[in-house]
Amino acid sequence: MIKSMTGYGSVSLDNGHAQVQAEVKSLNSKFLDLNLRLPKSFSDKELEIRNLINEKLDRGKVSLTVDFQRVADAEIKQSYNEALFIQYYTQLKKLADRAMASYENLFQIALSSPDVVQNKLAEGASEGDWHLVRKAIEEAIAKCDAFRASEGKVLEKFFVHYCQSIRASLNNVEQLDSKRVEKIKEKLKGNIEALFGDGYDVNRLEQEIIYYAEKFDIHEERVRLAAHLDYFLQVLAEKQSNGKKLGFIAQEIGREINTIGSKANDAEIQKHVVAMKEELEKIKEQLNNVL
Repeated sequence: MIKSMTGYGSVSLDNGHAQVQAEVKSLNSKFLDLNLRLPKSFSDKELEIRNLINEKLDRGKVSLTVDFQRVADAEIKQSYNEALFIQYYTQLKKLADRAMASYENLFQIALSSPDVVQNKLAEGASEGDWHLVRKAIEEAIAKCDAFRASEGKVLEKFFVHYCQSIRASLNNVEQLDSKRVEKIKEKLKGNIEALFGDGYDVNRLEQEIIYYAEKFDIHEERVRLAAHLDYFLQVLAEKQSNGKKLGFIAQEIGREINTIGSKANDAEIQKHVVAMKEELEKIKEQLNNVL
């Protein structure tokens, strides 16, 4: 079973005290490329989250977004330095008295003075909060992984179809190959007779025919190509998705197809070689998105 590297999973949880939404997206990549967007209170959990993703998703360009919100949070988010505010206000009143100016805006000016308003630093998340967030992340990762498996089933059908097309073309090549050898023999014999008439060494001609027949023989390539196709389908059916391994097998399939094309020296066979190359390119293109 293969898996696609394209996936998506989103989960929202609410325990009555807090709400969390986790969203995981993944695209194809040669390595694991993580992009995390976490609330500041969970920044110390980044390594643990990375390990969770690495364990389940393995490869791909993965982005995780976590949104956390406490329900009915009535906590005051900032405090005031009262002593400093009084000092500012007192000094401002003295300046106003000396300048015989109004006190109308002194309160706002003193409140806006440096270090009077102090934001409360966000405290670390509680264990309960982290448990909720971790659960949401794990479920989102699981959904993303299931999405990948579903996409993999679709890709698997395409790969099977492409391999069947290559095998069909290979069968046509096998049928044409026996006729091709006879064509080579007749062509060589005709050329010799055209040049020398009947005055040639028949044994020598037979040796030359055997030499060229061996030189252009594609039997081994046909056997290896069929074996590579069988192995590709075998790896495709394994429980563990292995896109890299399938990529290596596809390279070997391409090598055998190219050798058949270069050695065959036959127009009809070349048509089927082109068809096999076309299907192989489709395989390689889709393999870029296989885990």
